[in-house]
Amino acid sequence: MALGGFLALGAPAGAIAQEDGDTIVLDAILVEAESNDILKQDGYVAQQDRMGTKVDTSITEIPQAITVVTQSQIEDQEPRTLNEALTYTASANPNNFGYDSRFDAFTLRGFNVYYNGIFRDGLRQYNSPTALFKTEPYGLEGITILKGPASSLYGVSGPGGIVNLVTKRPKDVPFREIEVVGGSHDRYQVGFDLSGPANDSGTVLYRLTGIGRDAETELPGFSDDKYYLAPALTLQPTADTRLTLLGEISRSLTGGTAAFYNPAYGVVSDLYEGDPQYNDFRQDQGRIGYEFEHRFSELLTVRQNLRYSKVDADLEYSGHYPVGGDLARYWGHYQEDAETLVVDNMAQFTFDTGAVAHTALLGVDYTWARYDAASALGYTSVADIRNAPLAYDGGQETDQLGVYAHDQLEWNGLSLFLSGRYDWVDTTSIATDFSETEQKDEEFSGRVGLSYRTPWGLIPYANYSTSFAPNIGLVYDDVTSGVGRAARPTVAEQVEIGVKYEIPDTNALLTASYFKIEQTDGVVFDTSTGVNRQRQLDLTSEGIELEAQASFDNGWSMIASYTHLTMTIDKGATGTEGNELSGVPNDILSVWGHYEFQENTALAGLGVGAGVRYVGESYGDDINSIENEDRIFVDAALSYDFGARSPEFAGLKLQVNAKNLFDEEKPVCTSGYCYKDEGRSVLASLRYRF
Repeated sequence: MALGGFLALGAPAGAIAQEDGDTIVLDAILVEAESNDILKQDGYVAQQDRMGTKVDTSITEIPQAITVVTQSQIEDQEPRTLNEALTYTASANPNNFGYDSRFDAFTLRGFNVYYNGIFRDGLRQYNSPTALFKTEPYGLEGITILKGPASSLYGVSGPGGIVNLVTKRPKDVPFREIEVVGGSHDRYQVGFDLSGPANDSGTVLYRLTGIGRDAETELPGFSDDKYYLAPALTLQPTADTRLTLLGEISRSLTGGTAAFYNPAYGVVSDLYEGDPQYNDFRQDQGRIGYEFEHRFSELLTVRQNLRYSKVDADLEYSGHYPVGGDLARYWGHYQEDAETLVVDNMAQFTFDTGAVAHTALLGVDYTWARYDAASALGYTSVADIRNAPLAYDGGQETDQLGVYAHDQLEWNGLSLFLSGRYDWVDTTSIATDFSETEQKDEEFSGRVGLSYRTPWGLIPYANYSTSFAPNIGLVYDDVTSGVGRAARPTVAEQVEIGVKYEIPDTNALLTASYFKIEQTDGVVFDTSTGVNRQRQLDLTSEGIELEAQASFDNGWSMIASYTHLTMTIDKGATGTEGNELSGVPNDILSVWGHYEFQENTALAGLGVGAGVRYVGESYGDDINSIENEDRIFVDAALSYDFGARSPEFAGLKLQVNAKNLFDEEKPVCTSGYCYKDEGRSVLASLRYRF
């Protein structure tokens, strides 16, 4: 595109004309994808977010550890999944199950997060056993990770924290992007992202984001195909009123089996469990919702956020089992559909009492969710299982109502955060014979946090917080007895102290924290008897986190994190008390750096990035009889911005990303089953912004 055409589309973003004789020199225009609506960011550093308190608050003022994966980090690292997007986050561990692109499965501070800890735009993203919502990183403008219990504002969630996915939102300036991607294992993808004002007055903004992907993987018959379309529309008739509509429809096709055969306890072979002729996992998902906000006065602002979502999953899987001295194969077919309606109503009050400034919040939210499943299992042939009728495999319906209150008090650099919430949860479980079981749970959750901003940029803080999550079905104190009882809710409490440091006059944030989380009545699955049964256990997670994010004016951006964590079983199965929980590395270290050569250098336009991820030793089972070796993964990126040399190519960028550059593949075991990591993968992308 000629320079004149580029300016006609992009100049309103703030170009400044400078005359030099008869020549007009135009300043470079930086076109960024993020909207900076509910998440404000600059490079790799987030500055303000709603996730910690449900109101716009500076990240440094929130007395709790928070990590934000920004739009710039997502673009530089080109993650294919949510798991990959979290690999440089302190206390996040997406490395427990080897290569598996079917699900977003990871832990925070040692606790599973993927069932009740994933939120989207501040609303809980309900996940059922298999119909888990799949995240498309290209559709995000940021990811906020709030560490530790967060039930005081967000209701049902786990002790490790919550992960909030920030959907790409309409921008108030024109933005257009087309991207083509190709890579290892015949991976081909086309993406587009279009946004800007839809009318001359700017009262209507739009955004349309989409991808189409056709891809294989290193596993035979295991695809990674996807179609994704996410429209968004913002109506802002006045400066005090805004309505944003957010939607998504997508279809994905991956493999149904990602595991390798375990010939003995604690051993994984090279025999892939999947049957390439019967290995499809199809998932259709959609969501539609809105965010409404109206400011009545300086005192009162009201918001209502609502979303309906639905997931239909159809899973073909297979595996091997021993017969005498040989192996035979089985095949399975599983279908599950889930739907959720979530609505959150809140009123924000901003006022002063003497010298103390208050930002207070009162709210009530409601969640309705249900899922149903059907399955079949065969031992004859693929043709047999394809024609086998599916039997009802159970379901569940949940109604959750929560009321909450929050107040942020600020006085002379001192911030006090007080949050409290009460939840009522009614659950109906439907057995395979269609009989129903009712369960009612209720609980109070709270948080008290204190921080102080010193004159030299240091902000020490401390907090005490709790979490609550009901559990469904029977648990077995003795898994060999076959006698179960109703599961008690999982509750937890955390004590955290830390310090945040904003380096003066620099876009950099450093965080150090110590935490101790005590969980009561957590639920895990026990397969030691050959039957998959739930049992409850008490856990203590204790550790330290060090984290740094920075983006400097000289072209350097970096992320660094270190976590030392001990996860102790306080009460569990016989022989496990006092042991460490499986799949929890004691040490995780990661460093990523990215440099863009500046305009006045010979290599202007060139970008270079590299990262190292160290995952320390851990145990592969709860009796601590299996030890996982430590692993080191190296990632790299190389890019070239053609517009740095030739203005007529402004907005055109070529980028190559390599993940696990040195092809590190070691077995990793969790809960007694062992998996294999993915080998090296390389992606090349060509992006044009205009």
